Amino acid sequence: MLDAHARDIDAVVVSTPDHTHAVAAIAAMQLGKHVYVEKPLTHNIREARQLLEAARKYKVVTQMGNQGASMDCNAELAEWVQGGVIGKVKKVHVWTNRPVWPQGVPTPKGGETPPAELDWDLWLGPAPARTYSERYLPFRWRGWWDFGTGALGDMGCHLIDPVYRALKLGSPSSVEASATTVWSDEFQEADYPDSCPPSSVVRIDFPARDKMPACELWWYDGGVRPMRPAELGSNEPFGSWDGGALLEGSKGKILCGIYGDKATLLPTSKMKDFKAPQPSEPRYTGPHQMVWVNACKGKGKASSPFEYAVPLTEALLIGNLAVRCYDVKKLQAGKTAKSWAPYDYPGRVRLEWDAANMRITNFEDANAFVGREYRDGWALGM
Repeated sequence: MLDAHARDIDAVVVSTPDHTHAVAAIAAMQLGKHVYVEKPLTHNIREARQLLEAARKYKVVTQMGNQGASMDCNAELAEWVQGGVIGKVKKVHVWTNRPVWPQGVPTPKGGETPPAELDWDLWLGPAPARTYSERYLPFRWRGWWDFGTGALGDMGCHLIDPVYRALKLGSPSSVEASATTVWSDEFQEADYPDSCPPSSVVRIDFPARDKMPACELWWYDGGVRPMRPAELGSNEPFGSWDGGALLEGSKGKILCGIYGDKATLLPTSKMKDFKAPQPSEPRYTGPHQMVWVNACKGKGKASSPFEYAVPLTEALLIGNLAVRCYDVKKLQAGKTAKSWAPYDYPGRVRLEWDAANMRITNFEDANAFVGREYRDGWALGM
């Protein structure tokens, strides 16, 4: 498309599966095209850094598809938190009902014939070659590590974005995960390394920043969620139907749903006499996509440009890196028992993250998931 119609294109929306976001976006930026890239911005951390580098190099307008970034509720939550309404926030819980697709399943065996309208080799893009199966798509690709980023990648950019923005979280310092164990029909612990787990809990630690204390961000997916706060009435909703966020401060708590909407103090009776801080965060006109379109035309700024979206995406992908490292014994398969003995089994390794050098410093095997190997012809050319 770009080869044939580059002169007629001003901007490109990338809404392919996660594993081809980066190759499509960089190809467009190299031609000077503004880009809107769906969430999560990239399939892995290294790609996220490369997208930010390309955006700066080619000086294009960028936006990630996390719609809440353009909503007033997102700005209002930031004003509440930064205005000290609940004091110092040291712990946040975020959860989702995803996945709503299969995860924790075996890799398909044998090949099936792709539909006539599907160019399977092109769809695979940079991912390793494999035969087609209807268990990969449509939509099921989200649960396979080669193509998707699981529940955290799918919904994290929506649900974590409001608290990430409000707390100015930046780069994590460490991450730890716990994931579901899957059992086979033979009553054996199943090893399905290609598929994301059915559910996980992730703790991401952020250091102190901008007069805010260090903060723990807890993520829950697959139907797992934090315990219901005592301040919430038994008949009051605990977040939205598809997820929510709970911020715990030294002076109180805030509960909100997806995109930071319907934020309320706990107990909710506090809202009766609550006076919100004066607006201080930007407000945007129109839906998220049009905010980007207007920015491309020089009418205002994007609400989730890569300068913001890349660090947010990176924080989520570090969570996935911990999920993939959860079962240390399997990850270290073929090595001597002595090589993994210092690590708690199964998994539960707290990974220390060096953001400046883009490396896990205390578990070398984890760095295999910072980037990926690309099929011939699909490397990211800058």
